[in-house]
Amino acid sequence: MYSFKNDYSEGCHPAILQALIESNGEQHSGYGFDMYSQQAADLIREKLKSPSAAVHFISGGTQANLTVIASILRPYESVIAVETGHILVHETGAIEATGHKIEAVQSTDGKLRPADVISVLDKFEEIHKPIPRLVYISHPTEIGTHYTRAELIALSQCCRENGLYLFIDGARLASGLCASDITFSDLAKYTDVFYIGGTKSGALLGEAIVINNPVLQQNFIYNLKQRGALLAKGRLLGIQFKVLFSNDLFFEIGNHMNQMAAKLATAFQEQGYSFLTNSQTNQIFPILPISVIEKLQKKYDFYIWQKINSQESAIRLVTSWATKEAMIDQFIEDLSVASEVEKKEVCEVQ
Repeated sequence: MYSFKNDYSEGCHPAILQALIESNGEQHSGYGFDMYSQQAADLIREKLKSPSAAVHFISGGTQANLTVIASILRPYESVIAVETGHILVHETGAIEATGHKIEAVQSTDGKLRPADVISVLDKFEEIHKPIPRLVYISHPTEIGTHYTRAELIALSQCCRENGLYLFIDGARLASGLCASDITFSDLAKYTDVFYIGGTKSGALLGEAIVINNPVLQQNFIYNLKQRGALLAKGRLLGIQFKVLFSNDLFFEIGNHMNQMAAKLATAFQEQGYSFLTNSQTNQIFPILPISVIEKLQKKYDFYIWQKINSQESAIRLVTSWATKEAMIDQFIEDLSVASEVEKKEVCEVQ
């Protein structure tokens, strides 16, 4: 059974594992004040072309989202997000548990636009409703789509014109950047804060929170400590991000994931199947007959994402840093066989 359920089923990239082994016997300061964490932060700032950015390392995505959002918002302020946003559908109410309302906006492609933000602001009723203060997006989105540079700039301008902060969830940022025309340095220019996903991009664990807005930088480390997010062995995160941002390994991984997913997507297209979303990232959502899904499930593990009708469902396939092309080829072969069998069964019924 081979899994396409997520991009963190495997351990970590061999270069990261080797670096962890080589540094294992060394002694370093704790809580992110070690040499490796400082070097990793410097590398990130250098590639962002933003020497004033504050970089903090944290263990996971949900922890990053709730710590960032809770630190930015006052108790009576809310966050705007699309209804498919990760903080709404896959974090067990972590944001709401901090006491903040999420203003959900409908979107057919998982992306938030200036008009969506304005629609929430227009509904605001002074004193009687929470004040919208933060806009949350992910790049790529929860359903595999990605933002263009023009879309990011437009959203950033909207936020600045209306006194809102812009926060990007970058759990799959490697894939999102490699699929779009948004550059790494654009993130420093057009967001107040974002995080770089390591867990889903070849690291053993960890995310890097990057705070661009000086107003939000002060005392942020206290929020990490208070929420149990400041690791004593912080060097373990620093080492991993140093490796990811040395020799552009982070972007190499993003390109590999996207290429493997693209090969899968092409095979589905050639078989005549449609998709739930138009994705160029490492998540694809083909719509298949139930009979084909059941045949594929005998050899592969994946999520059935959404029921389309009584005969079809959309599945989610995710590629990772470790996805081998040989396995993609095997899946394509099995898909072809399952599709042929399904076609014969349909003809026999008719």
